[in-house]
Formats: sequence, C-alpha cells, structure tokens
Amino acid sequence: MSEAVAKNCCCEEKSKDRSPEEYKKLIHRLNRIEGQVRGIRNMVERGAYCTDILMQSAAVSAAVNAFNKELLGNHIRTCVASDIRDGKDEVIDELVVTLQKLMK
Repeated sequence: MSEAVAKNCCCEEKSKDRSPEEYKKLIHRLNRIEGQVRGIRNMVERGAYCTDILMQSAAVSAAVNAFNKELLGNHIRTCVASDIRDGKDEVIDELVVTLQKLMK
C-alpha cells in the first residue's frame, strides 16, 4: 500500500487517494449503472411493460450491490487495515455501522 493511501485514508480527512486501477474499476461500474438507469428511464418514457422494467431495475440493484462489495472490500483492505495497524480501533465501530446500514 502506498504512503499516500495510508495518509489520506478514511478516518481523519474522510478522503482517500485511490490507485489508478481501483479508480478505473469503480468508475467503470458506475458508468454501467448510469447507463442501465438511463435505459430504464427510456423504457418508462416508451411505455414498456411493467415486468420488463422491473427486470431491468433488479439488474441495476444487483449492479449497485456489486459496486458496494467492490468498494467495501477495498475499504477494508486499505483504510480499515491501515487504521488498525496505526492503533485507531474506532475504525472497527465505523465499519460495523457501515455494514449495518448496508444490510438494511
């Protein structure tokens, strides 16, 4: 892990320097989700059948869940691990709260 990631992780400044690979993967996922949502909007505008729209909406939900899993995994491997190594155990409580919100 780079020093930039450790210094700008999550707990003090609430920002993070992402690697080019991580950034690219996250943006790619978001672009796909954005395209799917635009597609759903077009379906509604065209008067598409409800079931067809619901199937596309379910696909968007799955895509958002995949994005969240990717981001959460990166967060645990970088921010959480770094803070624990630095003795900042409060990051564990923050992670628990985050997980509880994601599991609603």
